[in-house]
Amino acid sequence: MRCTQCQFENRPEVRLCEACGIPLAQGCPVCGAIVSTDRKFCRACGQALTVIPEPVPRFISPQSYTPKHLAERILSMRSALEGERKQVTVLFVDVVGF
Repeated sequence: MRCTQCQFENRPEVRLCEACGIPLAQGCPVCGAIVSTDRKFCRACGQALTVIPEPVPRFISPQSYTPKHLAERILSMRSALEGERKQVTVLFVDVVGF
């Protein structure tokens, strides 16, 4: 089966692309027929299929995971920026069945 994202030709028995790792096929929740992940409806029964979101690249830039003022500080003072040390106390509690 050919991967819809990277166009790699995979062996028929694999479920994930051997080149990029995305799912190759999904089962219809109603009839169980194998359906390619790029399809929106089952070819056997017509059931609407949920779309599997494509992986989002993580940590492209500091703006994607930090507040704006910190991202600007990180980008402007990369070499001069120092870490911050704090003493913290962590408490783990299991209250299930208490």
